[in-house]
Formats: sequence, C-alpha cells, structure tokens
Amino acid sequence: MSELITAALVDLDLSAETKQDAARSLAERMVAEGRVTDLDGFLADVAAREAQMPTGLDGGIGIPHCRSEHVTAPTLAFGRSGPGIDFGAADGPADLVFLIAAPAGADDDHLTILSALARRLMDPEFTEALRAERDPGAAAALIRGEKAEPAGSAPKAPTPEASAPQASAADDGTPVDGPVPGSVAPATGPFRIVAVTSCPTGIAHTYMAAESLAAAARAGGVVLDVETQGSARFERLDPALIAAADAVIWAHDVEVREKARFDGKPIVDTGVKAGINRPAELIAEARQKAERGETTTLATGAAARQDGGATAGGDHAHFGVRLRTYLMSGVSYMVPFVAAGGLLIALSFAIGGYEIAGAKSVADHFVWGEAASWAALLNQIGTAAFAFLVPVLAGYIAYGMADRPALVPGFVGGAIALTINAGFLGGLVAGLLAGAVVMAIQRVKVHPTLRGIMPVLVIPLIASAVVGFLMFIVVGKPIASLQRALTDGLNGLSGSNAIILGIVLGLMMCFDMGGPLNKVAYAFAVGGLADPTPGSLKVMAAVMAAGMVPPLAMALATTVRGRLFSRTERENGRAAWVLGASFISEGAIPFAAADPLRVIPSVMAGGAVTGALSMAFDCTLRAPHGGIFVVPLIGNPFLYLLAIAAGTTVATTLVVLLKSLGRNTEAPAPAAETPKISVAA
Repeated sequence: MSELITAALVDLDLSAETKQDAARSLAERMVAEGRVTDLDGFLADVAAREAQMPTGLDGGIGIPHCRSEHVTAPTLAFGRSGPGIDFGAADGPADLVFLIAAPAGADDDHLTILSALARRLMDPEFTEALRAERDPGAAAALIRGEKAEPAGSAPKAPTPEASAPQASAADDGTPVDGPVPGSVAPATGPFRIVAVTSCPTGIAHTYMAAESLAAAARAGGVVLDVETQGSARFERLDPALIAAADAVIWAHDVEVREKARFDGKPIVDTGVKAGINRPAELIAEARQKAERGETTTLATGAAARQDGGATAGGDHAHFGVRLRTYLMSGVSYMVPFVAAGGLLIALSFAIGGYEIAGAKSVADHFVWGEAASWAALLNQIGTAAFAFLVPVLAGYIAYGMADRPALVPGFVGGAIALTINAGFLGGLVAGLLAGAVVMAIQRVKVHPTLRGIMPVLVIPLIASAVVGFLMFIVVGKPIASLQRALTDGLNGLSGSNAIILGIVLGLMMCFDMGGPLNKVAYAFAVGGLADPTPGSLKVMAAVMAAGMVPPLAMALATTVRGRLFSRTERENGRAAWVLGASFISEGAIPFAAADPLRVIPSVMAGGAVTGALSMAFDCTLRAPHGGIFVVPLIGNPFLYLLAIAAGTTVATTLVVLLKSLGRNTEAPAPAAETPKISVAA
C-alpha cells in the first residue's frame, strides 16, 4: 500500500462543495505526484463511472473510482470534508472521500490491495480513526495499515494474499480467504450460502459487498463463500461448495459469469449496493427462499434488478428493463464490428470513390502500386467485417439472455436472417428467439449424467435446429417483408416525414447522451449500414449530427457565459470541444448530472433541430462514427455542418437562458451570508 498513498495524497481539510470539485481537488494531487498524466481525461473517466452508479456509501463515505488510460500507477488519494459532500448515498453526504485510480491494465496484485482497502472501509473503527486523525502522514499510514489498531478491528496491513478474490465466513466465524477444501459441512450443519459480487470496475463495490455479506453471515451463524467477479480475472468457487450451498446471493451490477453453475438453487438477485447496505436482509431472504423450496432454473438469464433488490413475478416494467439489457448486450458487441468495418469502407471510398464497391476480389486482382487496389482491399476487408454485424447482434442478444449455450443458436439465427434478407430486424428476432429457446430447454430436468454435455452439445444442437426452423419456415419471411417495407419507407422519406424522423432521432440521441435511448437510436442507424440505401444513409447522418450537439453546446456555453458555470465545468467545457467534434455524446454527462433540468431539455431541443435539418438537407453518411473527421465522406457536407452549428446554437442559447433565469429568481444575499445552508446541531 505504501506505493499507492503518501502524505502528499491526503487532504484533511477538503474544501470542495460538490463531488466533481472533490474529485478534481484530489486528482490534482495525483497529477502533482506524477500518478495521472491528463487531468481532464482522467476526470472524464471518473465522471463516466459516476454516471453508471453513484459511489456514495452509507456511513459518510464516498469512493469515486475508475480505471483510466491516463493513470500511470494504481493510486489512492484521501480527502476529509467538514460539511460533507453529496455522493448519492441514502443517509446523506460523505465526509470521507477516497479517490481510487487504477490504470486500464492494472496488475492483479495492486487491484487486490485496493480492494482490501474497500473491505476495511466496512469497519467503523477504521473510519472513525480516520475522522480523528490530524496529521496527513499519520492518516496515510493508517490507510496503509501501518498503525496499530484496537483489538477486533479490521485486519492490519492489507496484502494481496489477504484480499484474495474470494472471502468466506467459516463455521467458527473466522474470515477465510477463498473456499477451503474439506470445509463443506454435512446437510445437518449450519445454513450455507454462496454469493457472487461484481461492479463495473471491480475495484471497490465488488469487495465491499463481499466483506459486508461475510460479516453479516458471521454475525448470523451462516457459512458464506463469496466469488468476486468485478475484476478481469476471477477465481471460481469450488463446485463442491456450490453443490453444498442451501442458497445463492448475486449482488452485481454486471452480468454474473457462468451462471449455469448455480442452476437449481434458490437465488436472491440484486444490485451490488444492496450487498453493501443491507446484507442481513439478503441473507434472511435467501434463507426464506430455501425454506419455501424456491429454486431457480436460470431461464431468466440476465435478470434485471433494481438496486434494492429484484422484483418477482415479471411485471411489465421489470420485463422492459430485462429486454433492454438483452438488446444492449447485443448492440455493445456489435458496435466494434460496425466501427471497424464502417470506417474501413468509408476510407476505401475516400481513396477510390464509391465505384470501388464493385471492384474484383483483391485475392485475384491486386497491384501493389495502384491506389485503386488498396481502396478495393480496404473495402473488401470492411465488407467482411460488416458481414458479422447481424450474426454478432443475434448471438450476443441470446448470450445476454441465457449465457454461453445460447451463442451458437444466436449466431445461426443471425446468419439465417442474412440469408433470407431479413436484415437487422431479423437479427433482433433471431437473438430473442435463440435466447428464449435455450431458456426453455434449461427448464427441463435432466439426469445428472447428462448435465455435463448439456451446455456444449445438447442445448446448442436442439436450439440451433429449432431456431433454424423458426427463421426459415415460420417467422423469417414476414420479418423479411417488414424489413423491405422499412427499407422502402426510408428510401421514400421526404419532406415532413423525413423531418419528423430526424426530430425523433435527435431527441433520442440527446436525452441520455450515451444511455439506452441514445444506443437504440444509434443501433437503428448502424443497422441500416449493413445494407445501405439512400434512406438509411440519411438516418446515419442525422444520428451522428445530433449526437455531436450536447458536448459542443456545453463547450460553447462555458465559453460565452463562463460565469454561469463552476471552474470544474469550465475546464470540462474545454475538453467537450474535442469530444463533441469526435461524436462522443458522453462529453456532456458531467453538465447534465450537475444540472439536469436545464441541460437535458436544452440539448434535446438542439439535437432535434440538428436531426431535422440534416434530414431536410438530404445529408448522407456511410461511416458509423468519426464526427467532423469524416466530413469528406458526408453527402452535402456544408449543409451538414450548418445543421450541427444551428442545433449547437439553439442548445447553447437555451441552457444559457435557463441558467440565467435560474440565477435571477434566487433571492440575493449579502456577501457575509454566502453560506446559505447550515446544519443544525
């Protein structure tokens, strides 16, 4: 831990008022120590992680953290705030703030040391000692575990061995790291639970949930073994422990890996924060499910959940969240194929013109010194990458629903969708069908001797045959007809119809700036690039133009009316110029998070204007990404840039106006009364 935190990385009088300012203040110390190379880039990564889920914890703790390419070495900075800072915890502001920075490729030893700190934060004696410390060097030493602590407190200096990816509460209540061979009790022994915890970065919440569950289990006389899946590498629970478990707890915010191992067990499925904040309730719920004989066949796959726990019964809202999760799983795996293939094709057009798409195969006709041959080569490589678009979409939708056994039928269904010209819609349906068929097969009880071959042979075989039959014989032709109708409709869009579609796409791109609605609009656009038509190229142009508006508008607003924004926002505004120009809508997230009621409606209005104008100007785009850097590949480029400028101006004007009105409506206060919020004793 000595290389992760020093006295220079400790601020015992943190004066920040917002979580953004707190992160910046602590990150500046990291920059001064050479631990962070790009302050704004690192803070953008912190903000993106914060947008996924607030990092405030009950007990007055904030743990902003991220993995970032701008971090040179795993680093921890600590700040203590007198009034507290709102990090989104239910019980109020945090006075202890830990900024955890890990390189994108951090080694496991460093990450396990950081996770050990996360576990120690669950010990109230440790946090109270930090609140009482007056010397930065002593505080750093305490965090490193070098100062003796009272008996019964957290373990001393955390080491990689002491923070292995599995935490267990043994029969006598002693913490045990990892499953212990031979520790499985007979059926008449104590109640046994196995748990999985995971969060998007795998640095803090993953291990805090593991420690919290283990502590609650020890207090309740329950034997609990935890598998932490938050980091890239994870150690699987011993199959014997899973077999002997009476119940399972999943406290996760990313998909549980290899879910089939837990088939047939009572499962409590919830978010990672619930594992931290209310572990005893989760253990009690697991015990109740086991007593009622409730078992899970895992047919629901990536079941959606609220932070407070999963809802039972499958109501419509719950299913809608699950459906979105399935679709986003497919889209997230599809986008790299779209980006690589689309940009290669776009580059080939820039070199050889659009007619290069009809060139002969470069395997038979390639001349090293001819630009046309290189253009044809890029085009054919990009086309090969694009050929995977629909199968990958279908395969990973199915994977999101039913895990690895669903990959084969998903890919097969997607390939059939291309064969029968069902296109992007066919891929969506094929993925959902494959996932549903595999989930249905998984419900069937089989003899134990067959379980080993079910996921690798029986399920892929049967599901592929069923999905193939459905796609070829039953639903394929209607979907292909619908796809043709959609294509013809896009090609025939003109006048008011095209403008209305542009408005809708612009609103979707700017509502959540990289969130689900944004991704749906983007997926709709890139799906059309698989079989490009004039209409689908107009849609792609409108989507990218609108997606550039939010960060560009915030960058312009902070430039023309900087006094309306905090110092942190003004600095973020400078980075937003580049992010907006590169079609990275997430560049506006810090502004939207700080002032959603003014920022989000403003950028939505600007995005709607840009989408409508792009459609009205008949702008087209063959590249799925690139922002202003692919303008030479845009049809009607000058009008396209005009549409972006118009939308950016509208959004900037609205956000400046709304922020100005917001200030004017506040009652002015004398200078001596600047602190308007006081905390009663």
